Amino acid sequence: MSSNPLLQPFDTPHQTAPYDKIKPDHFLPALKEAMAQGKKEIDAIVNNKAKPTFENTIIALEQGGENVGKVSSILFHLNGAETNPEIQKTVREASPLLTEYGNDITLNDKLFARVKAVWDQRDKLKLDTESAMLLEKTYKSFARNGANLNAADKEKLRGINKELSQLSIKFSENNLAETNEYSLVVTDEKDLAGLPDFVKEAAKAAAKRLNKEGWVFTLHAPSYGPFMQYADNRDLRKQLFLAYNGRGFNGSKNDNKDNIAQIVKLRYEKAKLLGYATWADYILEERMANSKQIVNNFLNDVKKYAEPAAARELAELTTYAKKNGFTEDKLQRWDVSYYSEKLKKEKYAINDELLKPYFKLENVLDGIFALTNKLYGISFKENKNIPGWHPEVKAYEVFDKDGKFLAVWYGDYFPRAGKRAGAWNNSVQDQWIENGVEYRPHVVNVCNFSRPTDTKPSLLSFGEVTTLFHEFGHALHAMLAKGKYQTTSGTSVAWDFVELPSQIMENFAEEPEVLRMFAKHYQTGEVIPQEYIEKIRASSNFMAGLANLRQIGLGMIDMAWHSNVPNGESVAQIEEKADIGAQIYPKVEGISVSTAFSHIFAGGYSAGYYSYKWSEVLDADAFELFKEKGIFNQEVANSFRENVLSKGGSEKPMVLYKRFRGREPKPEAMLKRAGLIL
Repeated sequence: MSSNPLLQPFDTPHQTAPYDKIKPDHFLPALKEAMAQGKKEIDAIVNNKAKPTFENTIIALEQGGENVGKVSSILFHLNGAETNPEIQKTVREASPLLTEYGNDITLNDKLFARVKAVWDQRDKLKLDTESAMLLEKTYKSFARNGANLNAADKEKLRGINKELSQLSIKFSENNLAETNEYSLVVTDEKDLAGLPDFVKEAAKAAAKRLNKEGWVFTLHAPSYGPFMQYADNRDLRKQLFLAYNGRGFNGSKNDNKDNIAQIVKLRYEKAKLLGYATWADYILEERMANSKQIVNNFLNDVKKYAEPAAARELAELTTYAKKNGFTEDKLQRWDVSYYSEKLKKEKYAINDELLKPYFKLENVLDGIFALTNKLYGISFKENKNIPGWHPEVKAYEVFDKDGKFLAVWYGDYFPRAGKRAGAWNNSVQDQWIENGVEYRPHVVNVCNFSRPTDTKPSLLSFGEVTTLFHEFGHALHAMLAKGKYQTTSGTSVAWDFVELPSQIMENFAEEPEVLRMFAKHYQTGEVIPQEYIEKIRASSNFMAGLANLRQIGLGMIDMAWHSNVPNGESVAQIEEKADIGAQIYPKVEGISVSTAFSHIFAGGYSAGYYSYKWSEVLDADAFELFKEKGIFNQEVANSFRENVLSKGGSEKPMVLYKRFRGREPKPEAMLKRAGLIL
């Protein structure tokens, strides 16, 4: 044990995880040791002879098991960002142990009796707002996780929780395997017609890495997306489309259909056991949109605006395609990105090929640093002595305007075989205060952008620029946290509030004053021309109806799985009823949304995918205040930092929002920004 780096104090800058010393076989021994210590701390609370108080029960519980959280957060971070068979095996072994550890806490009768005793006297305790919120969250974490069940039902719940954790891991592993195992190898240069040089160069580099002849295209976003946008070869677009959208649905060893069926069934059984009609009822109880009716009404209200806009856009796109040689009655799904890109270029004289030279990854990051310095006074300094989990990872120290250390921030930006698809933010250490000592957060942004090639740096599409801004908004929420407890700090907020800090950052990416900070040609240093900025803004709502309809459709698929009683319907049957896309495009056999829908089956968005659209209402409405006062207005920026970013989950989200905005959010700003109303 003495040689296990996870069980020693971290002798690194800011006690960051020593990724250069951690090996997969360190995790299970460290986790078992941490859980044994955590159980002793729980026993000490339970066996305390003193009357239950906020300090000796709620605070003691909050501070217990610290090493369990530390070790598991590093393990699951690596499983997402830099996994391998050993780590995957470790996660499969660790997950049931962690589930059982959590069950032993929330289903401990004597511990819950102490928590309930404090809860029952809450009105007499005169707690400050954040402490009152901690007490509420602690009590509910027990009540909502089975503390009031009888002994037999508690055992049943233990089994359900264990199975769900394993199924979620299996779903994620299958998805990663499906993505990694497919490649489209092109050996005839004629099949590259239409592809810009940056796409061909990346495909040539991929072939070289895989020891293949010709050009290789994969299901990773930087490869898949541009191929669907630009490739003239329709048969190859179809082939790649079917591979991407058939992940987990093709009957292979990585098939996810049975996993979904079991996950949905077990979630329903858990909800019923806990006294809820469906999984959605259980989940939504603690959200801003706190009922199925509110969520479904919201999705349908936005759909009313998006649907006619999408129909107009699809009709326009079809007419355009037919004028340019398309001979069928209807566009197929593998045609839409292709003709959209051509129509966009014709209407606005702009495309990714024109813009990417202005969006060198390092320049965009410098722009984000400059923007956040202007808004919040914070600064970033790379520290090469902070170990990363891969040589491509960069670590930065973050300082406040007075020079005070705020956080460690890691950036990890290129696809690898061990990294899952998509983009995300997480904290491997949260912010909290304990015994007068403040622990500052260690925050991670992970993305999958195009790698540098032999001749070019990593150049981003404008969509990738907004992704970078988005994830950095999440990071700010964690880095600027100023709370007392981990449970109420940083991004520990209601799930349909957590996207506000990320999505409000996306707004800044389109502002001319911000673009001019970082959009500089990677070869000449020329600042992006004003005409390009105007074209970016003019084209921002291009095909917005279809984009909004897709997001609403994903939310409806999520709710279809989780707001009803499972009756044995297949993936195809559920999607046929719920997938709006299936209603506007010709039917395609062999594809599925759900079987690769990691957000809801391997992430935290089950019965919560609507949150993205819900948060758009918040961020559009909030950004209106920045625009009214000036986007760099210090009063507005300070208010957003103080009332939203620093507060975490220390108060109810609507209270925080109203304190910043002066009123509840109105949907008009979101609908107007999306071009769905004038």
